[in-house]
Amino acid sequence: MAPVGRATGPAKAPRKDALRLDEIDRKILRALQQDARLTTAQLADKIGLSTTPCWNRLKRLETQGYIDGYVALLNQDKLGLPETVIIELTLDRHDEEMLERFGQLLTGLPEVIEAYLTTGDYDYVVKVAVESTAGYERFLREKLYRIPGIRHSRSSFALRCLKKLTSVQV
Repeated sequence: MAPVGRATGPAKAPRKDALRLDEIDRKILRALQQDARLTTAQLADKIGLSTTPCWNRLKRLETQGYIDGYVALLNQDKLGLPETVIIELTLDRHDEEMLERFGQLLTGLPEVIEAYLTTGDYDYVVKVAVESTAGYERFLREKLYRIPGIRHSRSSFALRCLKKLTSVQV
């Protein structure tokens, strides 16, 4: 007979320690989200650890995949690409071959800064950066619409960015 208050079904495997983040790990991640160029000493000082334990935690977070990488965030306006356009796309077919080929061709376009295969009325939601409405028209005619399989598209120009994060918040 099972003790009172205990489940009698299969036991759930405990989460591995490697998958849990404590508050110090979260402080490290938040600090790096604000400034990934911090030295280990600066990071340690900011979160209240000595350098070696901070370095060890940082390496563990990298090894365990909590940190995907470190990048420089480029300014679209300064690079002459101030316009952001959100495009919703529907394909003619949805077989694996078509999705794979379309995805490869789409992600090869330099104007595409984000692309998602989605559920709902459209198959893809794509975010592009262009220099102007004329530049967007060129992108459509000379690049996007040359990818076989597009049945329908709908575009919206972003008027203003209200929130832009580089990653999820911890």
